[in-house]
Amino acid sequence: MRESVQRRKNRLRIKRKRRVRGKVTGTAQRPRLSIFKSNRHFYAQAIDDTKGHTLAYADGAKMGLKANREDVKKIAEQMAEKLKAIGIETIVFDRNGFLYHGVVASFADALRENGIKF
Repeated sequence: MRESVQRRKNRLRIKRKRRVRGKVTGTAQRPRLSIFKSNRHFYAQAIDDTKGHTLAYADGAKMGLKANREDVKKIAEQMAEKLKAIGIETIVFDRNGFLYHGVVASFADALRENGIKF
C-alpha cells in the first residue's frame, strides 16, 4: 500500500533533520539557532548544546504572527534583539530539516540584516 504524501514528507524531513544535527552543535558563545515551522506558526530558539539550555526564543504564535515571509521577518527581528541582549553576535543555523527557501530563507536573511552572523 502506498504511503500518504504527508507521511512521506515528514519522513524525509526527519531524515534531513538527523543528517544536519549530526554536524551542527551549539556552544554558549555560538549557540545553535533551531527553527520550527508549522502551517500556521513559526518558532525559533537558541540552544547551548553543551549544557542543554535554551538561551533565547521567539514564539510567533504568542506574538500573533503567521508563518509567512513578512511576519517571519518580525520574529527574526525580535530574536536578534534577544540574542544581542545576552551578548551573542554569532550563531549556528539549524534549519531542522526544512528546506532552505521561502519562509526559512526569509527568516535567515532578516537575522543577517539585524546583525546576527552565521
